[in-house]
Amino acid sequence: MRDASQAVARARGGLVQGMRGFLRPFGRVGGILWLEVTGVFFLLPVLVFTPTLWRTRLSYLHGPDHRTFWASALVVVVFLYLGVSSFVRARRK
Repeated sequence: MRDASQAVARARGGLVQGMRGFLRPFGRVGGILWLEVTGVFFLLPVLVFTPTLWRTRLSYLHGPDHRTFWASALVVVVFLYLGVSSFVRARRK
């Protein structure tokens, strides 16, 4: 009886290790794909706010739209950093 339970435990351990070895490449590719998709979604606000930034560029100090300019600039810079860094991290993997 004891030998049978030990055989089952060894078989279960071998099956678990085999599944880990089989799924490891999929986890790696899935992580890279996740970082790239996240990077794309981070770059979408950059595409949306860049025309506003360009349109209000002449009133960056004291013009009527200077708050809009600085808010758009902040959004563009932050999301550009997040998007690019996500692609860089995916490339490193």
